[in-house]
Amino acid sequence: MSTEQNLITTPITADFLRGHLDVEETAHGLLPHRLPAWARRRIPDDRLAVAEAQPSGVRLVFRTNATTIRLDTLPTKRVYRGFPPPPDGIYDLLVDGRLTAQATVDGGNLRTITDMQTQTADFTPGPAGTAHFTDLPPGEKDIEIWLPHAEITEVIALRTDAPVEPAPDKGRRVWLHHGSSISHGSNAVFPSTIWPALAASAGDVELINLGFGGSALVDPFIARAMRDTPADLISLKLGINIVNSDAMRLRAFAPAIHGFLDTIREGHPTTPLLLVSPILCPTHENTPGPLMPDLSSGTLKFRATGDPAETAAGRLTLTIVREVLADIVEQRSVEDPDLHYLDGLDLYGESDHDEFPLPDAIHPGPEGHRRISENFAERVFANHGPFAITTG
Repeated sequence: MSTEQNLITTPITADFLRGHLDVEETAHGLLPHRLPAWARRRIPDDRLAVAEAQPSGVRLVFRTNATTIRLDTLPTKRVYRGFPPPPDGIYDLLVDGRLTAQATVDGGNLRTITDMQTQTADFTPGPAGTAHFTDLPPGEKDIEIWLPHAEITEVIALRTDAPVEPAPDKGRRVWLHHGSSISHGSNAVFPSTIWPALAASAGDVELINLGFGGSALVDPFIARAMRDTPADLISLKLGINIVNSDAMRLRAFAPAIHGFLDTIREGHPTTPLLLVSPILCPTHENTPGPLMPDLSSGTLKFRATGDPAETAAGRLTLTIVREVLADIVEQRSVEDPDLHYLDGLDLYGESDHDEFPLPDAIHPGPEGHRRISENFAERVFANHGPFAITTG
C-alpha cells in the first residue's frame, strides 16, 4: 500500500500537457492556456479571458506503472452571487483511452460573479488541493487526466508510487476546433464527455478545443491563432454567439466569416476545413438577441429579447445564419475543394430536441453532448466524411 512518504514527486512541465496552445508559469506551477500570449493581449473582456484559461479539452498525458496517482492543483472556481455554488470540477483519469477513475479537488480560489451581464467578479484566494486516484490497474499504461473543462486549473505536481514520463506521440492527426459554449462543454458533467472530446475519441484524433463560452464572435485574433497552430483537421462552429449577443447585423456577418476563413487559409491552404452552423435552439431560431437570463421558473434559463420583425433590417437569427454560412461555403468551395459545410441541425435537430431538450433553453445536457458527438463522428470522421482517413 502506498504512503505519502514513498510517493515520487514529479513537477509538471509542458511536456505532460496536450490540448493547449500556451503555458504560463505561476507562483504555484503551470497554468495552461488555450490562446497564445499575444492573442490574450487582444482579448476585450473578462468573459473570454476566463473562458480561454479554463482547460476545456486540456489533459495531462504520461506513461507509468503507478497504481496510485495524486495530482496537486490550484483551481479557480466560479460561483454566481445569490446562487448555490456548483459542484467541484471533475478530473477524469483514462487508462489506455478508457475512463477509469474520477476525482475532485477541494479548496482553491473563488471567483464570485456579481453581475451576470458584465461578468464583474470578486476574487478570493484559496489553497491548493489534490485529486486522488488509487487502485489503478497494474503494469505499464498510458494515463490521461482531463482537467475540469469549466474550472481554471493551475497544475503543480504529480505524486505517484512509480516513475512517470511523458507519453510518446502516437502520430494521430491533430483536430483544431473552435466554437461556442456548447463546444466548451456547457451543461456537460465530465471533461472527457464534452461533445468534442467524445468525437475526438471516436475519430482517433488529438483534440485542441478552442470552444470559448459565449465568445465565438469571429474575432480576428482567434483566426490568426488558428492560422499559426499546426493542425491536420480544422472545424469552426459559428453563429450562435453572434445571435445571442446581437453582435453583428447581416451586412457585417458574411464579410467577417469570409475574413476569418481567409486568415486560416493563409496558414492552412489545403487542410480539410469544416464550417458548422448552429444546432437547433428554439429560443433563437426566428428571434434575434440579445439573450437574457430568466429566473422566473426558479432555475436559470435564457430567453431571446429581440424583435423578429427586425430581421428585415438585418438582425440575425439562427435560421438566417445557417443560410449565410451555407451560401459562403457553396461560393468558396468552387476554388477551395477542401472547404466543407455541415448543417448544425444534422448534429442536433428537432427529433434530438424532442428526446433530449435543452435544460436551460440554450445548452444541451450530457445526453445532448453525446448525441452531437455521435452525429458528428458519423458525418465527419466516418466513411466519406470530410475528416475521414483517405488512402491512395
